[in-house]
Amino acid sequence: MAKKINIIGAGVAGLCAGSYLQMNGYETEIFELHNVPGGLCTAWDRGGYRFDGCVHWLMGATPVNSIYRMWNELMDMKNLPMVFSDDYFVMEDKNGKSLTIFRDADKLEKELLEKAPKDKVEVLRLTQAIRHLAKLDFTNKKAPEVITLADTAKMIWSMLPYIKTYREFGSVSLKEYSEKFKNPLLKRAIREGFVPEMSAIFLIFALADMHRKGSAYPVGGSLNLARLLEQRYLNLGGKIRYHARVKKITTTQVNGKEIAGGVELQNGEVVPADIVISAADGHYTIFEMLGGRFMDKTINDYFNNYLVFDSYLQVSLGVARTFENEPTLLVLPLNETLRIDDQTTTDMVGFRIFNYDPTLAPEGKTAIVATLGTKNYRYWTELRKYDKEKYQSEKQRIARVLIDLLEKRLGNVAQNVEEVDVSSPATVIRYTNNWKGSFEGWVLTPKIGLKQMKKELPGLKNFYMIGQWIAPGGGLPAGLMTGRHVAQIICKKDMKKFTTKSF
Repeated sequence: MAKKINIIGAGVAGLCAGSYLQMNGYETEIFELHNVPGGLCTAWDRGGYRFDGCVHWLMGATPVNSIYRMWNELMDMKNLPMVFSDDYFVMEDKNGKSLTIFRDADKLEKELLEKAPKDKVEVLRLTQAIRHLAKLDFTNKKAPEVITLADTAKMIWSMLPYIKTYREFGSVSLKEYSEKFKNPLLKRAIREGFVPEMSAIFLIFALADMHRKGSAYPVGGSLNLARLLEQRYLNLGGKIRYHARVKKITTTQVNGKEIAGGVELQNGEVVPADIVISAADGHYTIFEMLGGRFMDKTINDYFNNYLVFDSYLQVSLGVARTFENEPTLLVLPLNETLRIDDQTTTDMVGFRIFNYDPTLAPEGKTAIVATLGTKNYRYWTELRKYDKEKYQSEKQRIARVLIDLLEKRLGNVAQNVEEVDVSSPATVIRYTNNWKGSFEGWVLTPKIGLKQMKKELPGLKNFYMIGQWIAPGGGLPAGLMTGRHVAQIICKKDMKKFTTKSF
């Protein structure tokens, strides 16, 4: 009889883990608090528009990146159209100057040397590192828990040519690295290309994969991607329960050892299992569903000392016109500093102009999305709870400022806005339960590096954690890889050969 495995969360990690376990003969069931798959990899429909909340690009979009072959085990990549845009983003300043961060390293080098000639030495160093790392396949095909000495030796040997570059850029944050540049616009583009505290190596890795055309935008966006993963899982015989919030992970004692025995839902139903996997929020898993009983110093250090990605407001606009000649991501300066909440301000806003995905808006119209980061998630959750009128007015205030900004820069926008939707940290927490409303998990800082939390907790058997809370940097690959890895670990413990099925 097949082992029963309960998986908490139908995000990317949970769906991937479920599919790989189904491929290897296990019986799985996923419990999801929302009514759609994807978790943070999601989108929502308003007035004929679809507003995307996640994917900017998919790493492993083509076979040049070995992640492609893993994605192709979970969805038919040949039938998923990709968009390879020239630009990653365009940043402008108040003086009308602009800087394009191209995905191609040769175009990027030419642009930066032209716009920032005084930064020639550092620009050449940057683009050389991008080209160098474009030759590296940095995918961990096997879980660290199952690799052999031969695997380790092979991996170390393949990494040797890149260690110097990794150390050079992995030891500084983007904020620190940006100080090496003199040009103000380039300095800011580097600092805020991702998150200022993030290790600079993350930017190099991302641009390297873009340069070799290993990353691209999947047409249909986040929810389409999540639905494809969901369909694969269901076709393999998996089961999903939506609107099924897990309150507790049940445990039993056998020979003095604590063993995970199933899940208890919010409605009181207990669903037994041989193994439990949490692909849900890490803080909720450890401190709520398990009551903080399975801890050690390392876990405490993560939650007390490591940086998490900010929460955010997302302002989504449905505009009844097209923007054919505008960049995919346009970063604009504000004339006046925008107050987001009582602890957060900004003087620049980035707009994703979905002129490259016609599936997200009716013909002749365009979806535009802007995200505004904030660490003050409590302000928004408490405002929604205690003063809904002000909560709505504050969201509308911010939306008006952004519409005015687009009107001044692009023209013919304000009168054509048909839909305005503003989500807040309170929205993120309601629909995903993510700690602090964070949009990914741990920031890949120089301090944390590529170090991952263990998938198993001290003192608890037959339980695993996967997803962005064990893999710094987060993102879709973290969900895929940790989901695949946990299936490998379970197969190894059961002395089964891990097998996969590709499209």
